[in-house]
Amino acid sequence: MTAPQQRLLSLDFFRGLTVAAMILVNNPGSWGHIYAPLEHAEWHGCTPTDLIFPFFLWIVGVSIAFAMSSSKADPSTHSKTIGKAIRRGIILYLLGFFLAIFGKLMAVIIDGKSLIEALQTVRLLGVLQRIGIVFIISSIVFLKFSTKTIFKILVTILVVYWALMTFVPVPGIGYANLEKETNLAAWIDRGILTESHTWASAKTWDPEGVLSTFPAIGTCLFGILVGIWMRRKEVDQPTKVAWLFTAGMGAVILGLLWDLQFPINKALWTSSYVLYAGGLASIGLALCYWLIDVQGYKKFTTLFVVYGVNAITVFFLAGLMPRVLNFIKINNTDGTKSPLLEKFYHTFYTPFFSPINASLIWAITYVLGFYVLLYFMYKKNIIIKV
Repeated sequence: MTAPQQRLLSLDFFRGLTVAAMILVNNPGSWGHIYAPLEHAEWHGCTPTDLIFPFFLWIVGVSIAFAMSSSKADPSTHSKTIGKAIRRGIILYLLGFFLAIFGKLMAVIIDGKSLIEALQTVRLLGVLQRIGIVFIISSIVFLKFSTKTIFKILVTILVVYWALMTFVPVPGIGYANLEKETNLAAWIDRGILTESHTWASAKTWDPEGVLSTFPAIGTCLFGILVGIWMRRKEVDQPTKVAWLFTAGMGAVILGLLWDLQFPINKALWTSSYVLYAGGLASIGLALCYWLIDVQGYKKFTTLFVVYGVNAITVFFLAGLMPRVLNFIKINNTDGTKSPLLEKFYHTFYTPFFSPINASLIWAITYVLGFYVLLYFMYKKNIIIKV
């Protein structure tokens, strides 16, 4: 735990807003009652919820450019910095793996189930795992390559991924396609991860799968390029905002044009999706930077800054808490038992609101509840770094 150093306030605000939104959409009171903007697109397409994860990876890229620039300028420190990045990435992966296996471990402890059997069906990839992998690779790319080369790597990733997904025949299928279970990325997931270690809701593919991790790295590299631009001392603030907004609009337009042939799709993390989401993230940061760091409107920022400075901490805790509460059982009057989380929800929320509003208010309560903890940490200058 360390005191916060000098930071770009708008970036912390934007990161915090993204994490708070992530917690909101991940914790509805009922998965059967959710407002449409708070759900993922069924397949092709993009809802506001679909923008949250790429925004976060994009912000990771911006943060890399800010945090590692001094090391990049001094090659003698590269090995040490890369070592730290690998350590941090591994910890992120293990935190995600812990969330994936937590329920199975509790079943081993409480119900006496086999640990070996539990490990045979645990999901290997996920949100935190992807963040860890992307962070390691993107950090190395940033340290070892010039800005122009980073841009070329980004373009290469997007073009090669597009070519693989739209032109390479899928073994056992015979033609390239973008359907859920028969596309090339799904085939690779089944081959490498096996169906036992993919996303439980699909079992035959994973939205954070192997092949789609490469364009996810592209999203982070997009953020790195923005971070490099934002750090340029010879460029005045209004020019930074203008060019960032222009670049963002250009990326959105390119993404929408590419969508006509390679549809915007979060689960596949298509190249059009990288451009579209990265462009919107650029526009979002440009707006935040102009209002907060340039114009000085800072009074309203605390609500989300407290999420931004401890982003991984709150995301992990927000994922862990419902898992814990679901293993605490409460006796019902009919002799049955209900998970504490479910009991609390049906006692204090569903009797007083419509199903969809009860679900939303529960999620908002969840976000605000963590705000209390994070605000205390913020006031005490506590930042838990992975």
